[in-house]
Amino acid sequence: MGAEIVQIRRPPAAAVSHESAVAVRRYDGPSYYGQPTVKASSYGALVWGYTYIAGLSGAAQIIASIADLSGRSAHARMTRNGRYLALAGAAAGAALLVADLHTPKRWYNMLRIFRPTSPMSIGTAILSGFAGFSGLAALAQFFGQPGRRWTRRLARVTAVPAALTGAGMTFYTGALLAATSTPLWAASPRLLSARFASSAMATAAAALSLAENEGNGGALDRLAALSTAAGSVLSASAHANESSQGLTRASDMDAATASEDALARHLGHTLPLACYCLGALLPARRHTLSRIAALGVLAGGLLMRAAIFRAGNQSARAPREYLSLTQARAGTDGGGR
Repeated sequence: MGAEIVQIRRPPAAAVSHESAVAVRRYDGPSYYGQPTVKASSYGALVWGYTYIAGLSGAAQIIASIADLSGRSAHARMTRNGRYLALAGAAAGAALLVADLHTPKRWYNMLRIFRPTSPMSIGTAILSGFAGFSGLAALAQFFGQPGRRWTRRLARVTAVPAALTGAGMTFYTGALLAATSTPLWAASPRLLSARFASSAMATAAAALSLAENEGNGGALDRLAALSTAAGSVLSASAHANESSQGLTRASDMDAATASEDALARHLGHTLPLACYCLGALLPARRHTLSRIAALGVLAGGLLMRAAIFRAGNQSARAPREYLSLTQARAGTDGGGR
């Protein structure tokens, strides 16, 4: 029995007029019964929640390690809060992954073998190392007293590896998603990892700023503002790259996906940046504006990941998206790889 071929029509020119400045390669060929070419992931709230917690905790460890290595007593609270936040995030992240895998045995099995060609295996090693070093750093913090030299030595020994594995926690989840065949994730692998990393640093700085005094809080606000601005630029670059490869951006998908994407951008980028700028102009309102900005960054980072997961799965269910991506790669540099 012959296979029925369903023709996919090219969208009208008006629908892509806003992309006229970019060389767009949209697929305008056949598909098999209009069925998806690749399977959408089964990732849900447990996984995108993990990517949020993993990034935040990893960046918090970086900030804590830098604050500790500075040797300034004024950074003691930032160091303590960062270490405890990192350990809490590592524990919560592992619990979310085990819950998603449905059984601890799958987690244990991933620890048995290290495959340098497997993003999931690398991610498991990073998470395990991060949890271990974060636990030692938090232990040194908890028992740390002026008369106990071993706690200071332990803190110094674990600071660098904890920060390095924390850096891995901020971006490896983006690389893990980009290694799949999901069109919207595979289109811009470097940009996706960079977006996750910038969001991780912004959310960690925002979370730590909520418990800081004016001096350290101001430094954390500046870090959060810089990371948020970088995330906004990276997001715009990723959307432009997706359009150039003939993919439908999250903002152009169904109403729920477009709304979630818009809310993530405005709540996570527009509102915080406006508050940080106003705080610099209105010192009397800086404290209140800083709190509003921090809450916006934290909520926006969570929504950004939810929107990326939703939009990615939507793109996997549309055969034209995957076929557009593979067609674009044949005549370009590989979609940002």
